[in-house]
Amino acid sequence: MRFLSFTLLTSIVSICAAHNVLLPPHGRRCFFEKLNKNDELAVSFQFGDRAPESTDQLKGDFVIYGAETNAVVKAFRDVSHGEVRVQAPYDGKFEYCFLNENSGTETKDVTFNIQGTLYVDLDDPNSNTLDGAVRHLARLTNELKNEQSYIVIRERTHRNTAESTNDRVKWWSIFQLSVVIASSLFQIYYLKRFFEVTSYV
Repeated sequence: MRFLSFTLLTSIVSICAAHNVLLPPHGRRCFFEKLNKNDELAVSFQFGDRAPESTDQLKGDFVIYGAETNAVVKAFRDVSHGEVRVQAPYDGKFEYCFLNENSGTETKDVTFNIQGTLYVDLDDPNSNTLDGAVRHLARLTNELKNEQSYIVIRERTHRNTAESTNDRVKWWSIFQLSVVIASSLFQIYYLKRFFEVTSYV
């Protein structure tokens, strides 16, 4: 018997199912649930008598066994009703049993509701939930925004470097042109003085 859990827009969602079983005399009825770590299993139950003429409130035992070494996770002894909620500390198959081992009553039954809560890691990229997909999309959007900001800053830095280099090249070219003009004027002046004819009276 499996409980189903679905997740929509939230990290946990529960689904409930009601059952009624007849307990054998000096016997037990056991059920299994496969849980993942941090999943929750909640069971509420009430013992009753199927005999129409009975007016007694019957009692019984309820035990939840862990997946490892059948350790008792939770137990109720000689109770007419109860409610328990346990969180799975590890992955595995958990067993819960309704016991009638101390009684030979053949008409004892138990009505119980089982509620499972599936734990969903919203940061898990393999999560198939809508909320998980929205969070994954938001994370990707933030990463894209950060990458764009980095590109803008990098472009600004490179542009400033290029403009600085252009300014240096411009001023160096102006300096070279000035040196060439000055050298040309000096050569013209020197050659003009060199070829001047000096006349003495």
